[in-house]
Amino acid sequence: MDDVKIGEILLPGDEKTQDRREKQVRAKFWPKLKRAAGYIPFSRDLVAAYYCAMDPKTPTRVRGVLLAALAYFVLPLDLLPDVFAFVGFTDDMAVLAAALKMIQGHISDRHYLAADKALAADDDLDAAQKT
Repeated sequence: MDDVKIGEILLPGDEKTQDRREKQVRAKFWPKLKRAAGYIPFSRDLVAAYYCAMDPKTPTRVRGVLLAALAYFVLPLDLLPDVFAFVGFTDDMAVLAAALKMIQGHISDRHYLAADKALAADDDLDAAQKT
């Protein structure tokens, strides 16, 4: 992926675009993360980005960039389809890495703490289901 393509993906968009992306992300983020968790090494950053994007204190432009990256993650078909296990998530990683670089400093400790709790709760649920 070249920088121009990633730059196009991460355009914050207008209010209508952000609302549409937020609805997509809210509906599809957790199921997609649960399916992909074993293949992606950046789960903590991804979940922290989700919490930052949903935080009303996050500036609009930052929310827009994060919602664009998260919407790209939840799309079933993207540049490299996610059905190809780890390889299918390399484009998602590139988009998320670019988004994090663009908004660095806006994902706070409270977003990472929320991510840690969510991931720990998910691990607890998975362990309980296996017993």
